Amino acid sequence: MGAVLSDRPRHRLLPHHASVRGKLLSIALLPFVAVLPLLLMLASYWGVGYYDRLLTSKVASDLAVADQYFSRVVDHVGLDVANLGASYALVNAVGTGNDDALRALLVERQSALKLDFLNLMDAQGGLRVSSLQTARPDARLRRVAATAERQGSATTLEVYSADELAALAPALAERARTELVPTPNAAPVDHSMDTRGMVIHTAVPVRDGSGRLLAVLEGGVLLNRNLDFIDTLNGVVYPAGSLPAGSDGTATLFIDDVRIATNVRLFGDRRALGTRVSKEVRDSVLGAGHTWLDRAFVVHDWYVSGYRPVVDGKRQRIGMLYVGYLEAPFRHAKHTAIAVVVALCALVCVAGVLLSSRVARTIYRPIEDMGHTMSRFEGGDLDARTAPHPACDEIADLAHSLDHLLDTVRRQNRELKDWGDELDRKVVERTAELARANEALKAAQRQLALTEKLAAIGQITAGVAHEINNPVAVIQGNLDLLRDLLGERAAPVTGELALIDEQIVRIHTIVAKLLQFASPEEFSGYVQPIEVDEAIADSLLLVRHLMKDGGIAVTHVRGAQSQVRINRGELQQVLINLFTNATHAMKGKGTLMIESADWSDIDEDGQPRHGVDIVVRDDGCGIAPEHLARVFDAFFTTKHGKGTGLGLSISYTLVARYGGSIRVDSRPGAGSTFTVRLPA
Repeated sequence: MGAVLSDRPRHRLLPHHASVRGKLLSIALLPFVAVLPLLLMLASYWGVGYYDRLLTSKVASDLAVADQYFSRVVDHVGLDVANLGASYALVNAVGTGNDDALRALLVERQSALKLDFLNLMDAQGGLRVSSLQTARPDARLRRVAATAERQGSATTLEVYSADELAALAPALAERARTELVPTPNAAPVDHSMDTRGMVIHTAVPVRDGSGRLLAVLEGGVLLNRNLDFIDTLNGVVYPAGSLPAGSDGTATLFIDDVRIATNVRLFGDRRALGTRVSKEVRDSVLGAGHTWLDRAFVVHDWYVSGYRPVVDGKRQRIGMLYVGYLEAPFRHAKHTAIAVVVALCALVCVAGVLLSSRVARTIYRPIEDMGHTMSRFEGGDLDARTAPHPACDEIADLAHSLDHLLDTVRRQNRELKDWGDELDRKVVERTAELARANEALKAAQRQLALTEKLAAIGQITAGVAHEINNPVAVIQGNLDLLRDLLGERAAPVTGELALIDEQIVRIHTIVAKLLQFASPEEFSGYVQPIEVDEAIADSLLLVRHLMKDGGIAVTHVRGAQSQVRINRGELQQVLINLFTNATHAMKGKGTLMIESADWSDIDEDGQPRHGVDIVVRDDGCGIAPEHLARVFDAFFTTKHGKGTGLGLSISYTLVARYGGSIRVDSRPGAGSTFTVRLPA
């Protein structure tokens, strides 16, 4: 059996008679002609998919912001009308029966609250007074009055017919008229005009001091052609500079599948009112009630789009809210990146082939030289030696070793001495490496101790947060119940109740900061390249209310050219904390200087590194010397009960997690300077 096995042919990738030169070239070129292109295809496939997911994730976030803003607008209309219905001026005017005074009051409040109509009805739904001269009674008013008397205050989105709008004002009915524009891919319809109006509607009962129903007040805002609303929503979701050059953010409100308020343009300054969404999107959002997060063709171009259904008071889907941004710049950037990567890969392959061929020659030529030397030595030439080779690799060492075997005993002794010296040098190097490893071990032990302390704090904090949140929730719930039970009788203690609300919010804020300090990694976010000056400018906008009296002058010197990789929200959290502390230190008067600058140096290993410094300087009261060393300690504060002592500690932890640092320089009476150093 052994003989049979030995006769069996062996499978080889290369023929057994191939030369060393051919084998070396095959091994050297294989990665560049086979492996690297395969890796490039896999990386491109994964990268394109990941890039598309990022675009979809962004539009999902944009749609959430738009939804929150829309809900806030609806709630604001309801709150304004409810406050008017409970106001002394209206209740008193209703009680006196002076309709002229009532009309004047409604006209004035409609203008002040930016409403499209205000109607006052009696308990049976009869129109008593309206802010619009053209308003007339209809069946809708009776339904509204009956619902308000039965259910109390309610704010909903409603779709009004042309007749209902005309009963309010012919101008509103005309504003709601929208001529349908033929739109590719839209579902077919049998009409060319849409006369419906989408209205933010609210109705509240008006009662006297004893709770007797006096009247019903209704008000609303027509969203058709409400360009101020849609442009403001678009500005909230896509502020200037939030998208790359060439991409535009858009927002639209639909009745059914018809655009009634949009900043999408047909051409020039003409807005795409009356155009319709594609049948695919309509069936998904209005038909199935899903949220659409994908690319979609909008009027005349492809957009990364987000649609969500809009429902009325009966939870029926009546329209859609849309946000999106032009896809073309992102698609162009993706294709450009792929082309650059492919070009670089091709360049690497060509350079690799040339370099591999050159390296292969440095391997097989010394082998050939050693073969000739051994042949000459076997032929009797005892002085034959391999010529010195410029390479410093294993084959060159082998050639040198062959020469050493043919050298004299004196050369051998010399080699032994050199070997001993080399051994001594390696012992010294190894000893130094062990010393450095020992230092690293000590540092790791200190870090482990710190981690264990933070873990203990995290466990304690989680328990404390649970124990605090439970009674706080009970307090908040009973406080809300107290308001509901007291109703109008709670007015004398409104200030005290609001103070309790503020303190509950403060407790939640303190607990959140404790949790963030104990487990900062759980609050970390998406890391991206950041222009620090843009982050500084955005942070200044968020704290401008602290400087609203005009007593603090802000100077922003933009000197940084490099970007840093950090989560934008966490960087803004650090900056806002520094700006807020500086404002408190200056007590409303002084100069806040913010400066950004690039830095570069050499690390301990001799490698260059660079980054950005952010300097925040104030001319406030400064920090006492005995407090200077503790400003970054957890729970240390000098605000005497007004602070948690976690702001600077959390900021220090956030910056350190990205390899940065925070330094402070301060003298009492001369202000403070905080320097945030971030690596690029």
